[in-house]
Amino acid sequence: MAVEITCTGSEKKVSLRRFKRCAGTILKLLHQDGVELSLALVDNEAIQELNARYRNQDGPTDVLSFPSGERLPTGTKLLGDVVISVEQAGIQAKRRGRSLDEEMESLLIHGILHLLGYDHERSKEEAKIMRKMERKIYQALCGRQDLGV
Repeated sequence: MAVEITCTGSEKKVSLRRFKRCAGTILKLLHQDGVELSLALVDNEAIQELNARYRNQDGPTDVLSFPSGERLPTGTKLLGDVVISVEQAGIQAKRRGRSLDEEMESLLIHGILHLLGYDHERSKEEAKIMRKMERKIYQALCGRQDLGV
């Protein structure tokens, strides 16, 4: 399992080593061995551009997921890309009364679940299923069930 992280200036607010370890733990909890995951930590301006281009939504969002599903010749599955706005995560963390790390972990779980096909926007039932998985993973990761969402 490989986790690659790229940053565009927001990395000073986030421990990249801790965040990479967190991503690896989430993938293990989801039984995703032999996958490669790319994470991009960006600001609101960058995520707003992606949100406009790929979702026709003009405004910043907290997390975007771009599934790949391709396999490398080595057999490694390219899970896809998760893009998180550290700036937006900071705003949400303050509003929810939690740390930036907690908010980033929550967004990472959400983004990875999207890569695996979970989608809260398809129906209320799927939203319920995804929310349950988020809680389960968050609890296993942090020992707490409340995602504060």
